[in-house]
Amino acid sequence: MDWWRKLKKNPLARFGAILLLVFYFSAIAAEFVAPYDPYDSQANSSLLPPTQIYWYQQNGDRKWIGPHVYPITQGPIDLETGDREIKIDFDKPSPLGLFVKGTPYKLFQIPALTFDRHLFGAVGVGRINILGTDEQGRDQFSRLIYGGRISLFIGLVGISISFPLGMIVGGISGYFGGWIDSSLMRLTEVLMTIPTIYLLVALAGILPPGLSSAQRFLLIVLITSFVRWAGLARVIRGQVLSIKEQEFVQAARAMGAKPFYIIVSHILPQTASYIIISATLAVPGFIIAEAVLSLIGLGIQQPDPSWGNLLTLASNASIVVLQPWLIWPPALLIVLTVLSFNLLGDGLRDALDPRNLQN
Repeated sequence: MDWWRKLKKNPLARFGAILLLVFYFSAIAAEFVAPYDPYDSQANSSLLPPTQIYWYQQNGDRKWIGPHVYPITQGPIDLETGDREIKIDFDKPSPLGLFVKGTPYKLFQIPALTFDRHLFGAVGVGRINILGTDEQGRDQFSRLIYGGRISLFIGLVGISISFPLGMIVGGISGYFGGWIDSSLMRLTEVLMTIPTIYLLVALAGILPPGLSSAQRFLLIVLITSFVRWAGLARVIRGQVLSIKEQEFVQAARAMGAKPFYIIVSHILPQTASYIIISATLAVPGFIIAEAVLSLIGLGIQQPDPSWGNLLTLASNASIVVLQPWLIWPPALLIVLTVLSFNLLGDGLRDALDPRNLQN
């Protein structure tokens, strides 16, 4: 396990892995981490800024009562300035705490794991919107956490489809050679010439308008996976061409093993290090593809959240200037996720490099 020790000693790879674990756990346990329902709108609370946390009571003698918030609503818009008055009820402090009771939920969607406590929240009529609210009065932090389920897992689902396909096609092409190799490689070359993002935009644009977000999610994954396996197949083919001439493959062939068994059981496992590294570095591509499609309105549709469609508010110049807290969090999460996968992939590449393992 020399590669594992080398990976643990890499601080950047360790940072990326820890960040990804936090992101994925938060998305899987979104019902526990998010304080509110992502579809629940607060009355008179559209486009609220991040909630201010107080430590001293704001009316009376300013007594210390610990971290707390107050109920917030918005008044009518000032027609002259365009500002909207924020009304704070200082008579109703709501203490903040951990493991606060809230709406009952099933953790990991398992009926036996039904709880009513959330990671944090406010006790009382006040609400803690640490990233403010969107134009519908919905808690932005809760929508970010739930949106991570789509944005984070689209990459894992994508590589689970495209990588087995690329490995099998590359393995068959490299092992058999001849007209099979020529035909499969010409197919991969055609697929590699297709501009992925334009294909996605064109196909997503002709999807029936009545599709649910789950159906759109699956179609985006299938379309993206279909055009992303070709590059992997070419690399695997090149590795198989050299591996099939080694002695253990010749021995398996002499013992009468069938070609498909030899490819799957003896040849493809020899490419495992490359597959692991390549898969780690491929996930960000799927995440960015979903974000771009959702950003231009062809991916996951409102009211279902994803990091991509949460960025659609960036098309409104007034929100970019006046409510930047709605734009930066999803953009930052996408950047951090892509960066973390790249750091982990680079760490795996260094750790699994045979030249490094010999040192």
